[in-house]
Amino acid sequence: MTIEELLGLVRKNILSLAPYSTARDEYKGSLGVFLDANENPYNNGYNRYPDPTQAALKNRIAEIKKIPAEQIFIGNGSDEAIDLCIRIFCEPQVDNVVTIAPTYGMYRVAADINNVPIKEVRLSPDYSLPTADILNACDANTKLIFLCSPNNPTGLSFPLEQMRYILEYFNGILVVDEAYIDFSSQQSMLAMLAEYNNLIVLQTLSKAYGMAALRLGLAFANVEIMRLFAAVKYPYNINLPAMEKAFGLLSRNVGNEVAAIISERRRVSERLSAMKSVRKVYPSDANFLLVKVDDAPQMYEALISNGVIVRDRSRVAGCEGCLRITIGTAEENDKLLEIIEKYEP
Repeated sequence: MTIEELLGLVRKNILSLAPYSTARDEYKGSLGVFLDANENPYNNGYNRYPDPTQAALKNRIAEIKKIPAEQIFIGNGSDEAIDLCIRIFCEPQVDNVVTIAPTYGMYRVAADINNVPIKEVRLSPDYSLPTADILNACDANTKLIFLCSPNNPTGLSFPLEQMRYILEYFNGILVVDEAYIDFSSQQSMLAMLAEYNNLIVLQTLSKAYGMAALRLGLAFANVEIMRLFAAVKYPYNINLPAMEKAFGLLSRNVGNEVAAIISERRRVSERLSAMKSVRKVYPSDANFLLVKVDDAPQMYEALISNGVIVRDRSRVAGCEGCLRITIGTAEENDKLLEIIEKYEP
């Protein structure tokens, strides 16, 4: 897809939008008397507005991800990036979005909030990706396809060849949500950004990097899409304490933690598979397991009553009878396994 074709997908009012210009957009220096932004002049460490472009944090992320800073967006969680994708490309009640089911629920919520129809394509019974069905669900007004890989709540990654096929034959934007990519043996699609203008990759600092409380989501795409994100986002969408804390935490090497979670995922899966109340443990490339049990709501209550909180996904179409279990520390996982092993309905 050429840049001209890409821009043809954008809502006309967004293309002509004159973005809000902050005082910190107009002057980016650090010296002088600041009388431009109507701030409280008495310094308490937080009396000045933060950098609306998050330049220092983007440069640090660029070093880690090996992606140019101008191809990075930092949002208030990945949910902000999901919402921006829909607001930028989808005309309400005209355009539509295609996604899979079961998957992360915010794609539907964001579409519903923006009054954009969403079409869900059921995954195959083994939770693999029905590529042909996804493309067949698209029509002339389909602007976006959302794929979560590794998928939540199923845990599986989708083959890169399948997603490349969609990129080749879809005349819209493919958004690949890689929130759990650090736990997967599969390569990130960041490497494909140079090939495909119609690709947006979402990642997060909440999972492997352990910054869930800071609410920092990442989007990666070509420079033109990132300019649109910058124009439509709220001016100061990331606060200064979050930026400063994230910058410091990014110096941590989380490799050992990720390796420990993957090792525990394997151990917990093997132990659960041998238990009488467990029907199936699905393969996972994420930091959780989807587990089919005899009576999911009852086992959920048994775990809760013993102080262990998991997610009951049994009411989600395609996940009937399933609990989603996050991989914790070895001690936390031992407690979980002990309760399930002793569970009697």
